[in-house]
Amino acid sequence: MSLLRAYLRRQYKLLLLLSGFFCIFAAVFFLYNLPVEAVAYAGVLCLALGLALFAVGYGRFLRRHRELRQLLLRAREKVLPLPPPGGLLEEDYQALLQALCADRAGLAMENENRLRDMTGYYTLWAHQIKTPIAAMRLLLQEEAAGRETLEVELLKIEQYVEMVLSYLRLDSDFTDYLWQDCDLDGLLRQSLRKFAKMFILKRISLDFQETGKTVLTDGKWLSFVVEQVLSNALKYTPAGGRIRIYADRDTLVIADSGIGIREEDLPRVFEKGFTGYNGRTERKSTGIGLYLCRRVMERLNHGIAVASRPGQGTLVRLDLARGRRVVE
Repeated sequence: MSLLRAYLRRQYKLLLLLSGFFCIFAAVFFLYNLPVEAVAYAGVLCLALGLALFAVGYGRFLRRHRELRQLLLRAREKVLPLPPPGGLLEEDYQALLQALCADRAGLAMENENRLRDMTGYYTLWAHQIKTPIAAMRLLLQEEAAGRETLEVELLKIEQYVEMVLSYLRLDSDFTDYLWQDCDLDGLLRQSLRKFAKMFILKRISLDFQETGKTVLTDGKWLSFVVEQVLSNALKYTPAGGRIRIYADRDTLVIADSGIGIREEDLPRVFEKGFTGYNGRTERKSTGIGLYLCRRVMERLNHGIAVASRPGQGTLVRLDLARGRRVVE
């Protein structure tokens, strides 16, 4: 009965129209004093035809209702086999529904890929952060463990934590960028002070030539990039090596005398998760640092490039010429 009531409500306009027609015909027959049998006969014929059409329409209504109920059970499928449209409006509704389904499938795939990437990165990050934690535990068990060595391992943990936080903030809708004039030398000194212990323990010399430049950028995010590049330089430069920092016009150059990067790996160093030969051999790379650097530099409207030769070191160029024209 509920389906019958639903169908009657759907067709109430047509029923009202037919009732109005019947009343008009009855009034005309009455005004002209026509026999009642003629009115009744016409009414019976109209009623019979109406009931036949009503039965056909109600049957179609039930069939379409069952088809839609079956589709509802398959709503999680990416492609729904919709029934043939019964008219232009149904065709438009089906086109709209298919467009919404395609958009939903695209969003679901995007979220799935994002979740897969994030899960993979967190898994790798958890394994990587275990290394400095284990090193600190061993150092604490040794009586001769130096404070500086512990501080270096703690710095590594801070780097990994900062990396994962930046990974989360980078694509967040709540991440804002504050462009302002930044003293590049002051920014570099602050980053170098953070890594001072690592320079001393690894006996790596520093050649820092002041740039005397002011850069229109977001100082916090640019510091993140500089620290990631310095961290890589210290990680892959052997004891007794050298790191140089200088300006080449509007480009900041950070060069090291480390193990370098293979030529075939250079085109992929900014890909997410790519560790290359050195990362696989040394087991020190997460494959995310330079990827984040590239993403951040793109957001800041700056550029980044890497040049290297195996055994001769690596040179990273941060192009700071491009920037926001208006300070926000």
